[in-house]
Amino acid sequence: MVQSANMNVMIATARKAGRALAKDFREVANLQVSVTGASDFVARADMHADKVVKEELLAARPTYGYFAAESAEIQGKDPTRRWIVDAMVGVTNFQHGMPHYAVTIALEHKGEIVAGVIYDAAQDECFFAEKGQGAWMNETRMRVSGRRSLSDCVFATGLPSAGRSDLPQALTDLNSLDVCDDDADGFGSFTLTDKDAEALNGQTDILVSYHALESDADAGSNTLASPFVNTTQDGQTIYIRLENTNTLCYSTMPLDLVVKPLPVPITPILQTVCDDDEDGFESFTLTDKDA
Repeated sequence: MVQSANMNVMIATARKAGRALAKDFREVANLQVSVTGASDFVARADMHADKVVKEELLAARPTYGYFAAESAEIQGKDPTRRWIVDAMVGVTNFQHGMPHYAVTIALEHKGEIVAGVIYDAAQDECFFAEKGQGAWMNETRMRVSGRRSLSDCVFATGLPSAGRSDLPQALTDLNSLDVCDDDADGFGSFTLTDKDAEALNGQTDILVSYHALESDADAGSNTLASPFVNTTQDGQTIYIRLENTNTLCYSTMPLDLVVKPLPVPITPILQTVCDDDEDGFESFTLTDKDA
């Protein structure tokens, strides 16, 4: 396995930042009693990892540009090369004490990604690839499976944050519970348990609960009863807590309650037709009044 000098820099940097994250991760469990404390600590850990990555990469390649999620972009003297970094992918997992997070570093050359590293510090697994050199996990070459049927494969995906405004309607629906505003007052009765099956997605030994505040969901307190009437007009965001009854591990997710206004019909004007045969009966094209 022959690695370029740039790849050696990327791997060494990712591992150094990963070690810092792993050290901070061990402290997160002690902060779970305070949601704010855990959140602030994770934000600092993220910023620290980004600082480590930035210092290492720019020290090794001072003329390259630098673009990261946690800091302002740096324009390099070499306009053809740029580091692209996310020093902590999986912030939510990290904050909740779940060991699924990674350091990611990519190298862009003339607008094309030519090398990339993903370092999973919790598992000490470093995935890397360089254009023309294949993909590797630590010392093992990664190869494309020979399977041709999707039914023979393991398929996994994720959903973007429900807070994004550009989600397709199909994904927005997964994160909302809707009722019609029958009396036009902006309030409605929501059967929260209608979302149980969707939230569980086939999992067993999981307790589902609903909470008005994210902090309540994290603490497992102040559970909302179902049905629930929204307390802010036209809808509100509440939180679902899923807790494994065996391990007591849990996760939370937002749920948007939406009160939808009823359509308001406009009284159509009179529709007339001529009585061609003078018998008092005639054919009306009712759909002419749809618009």
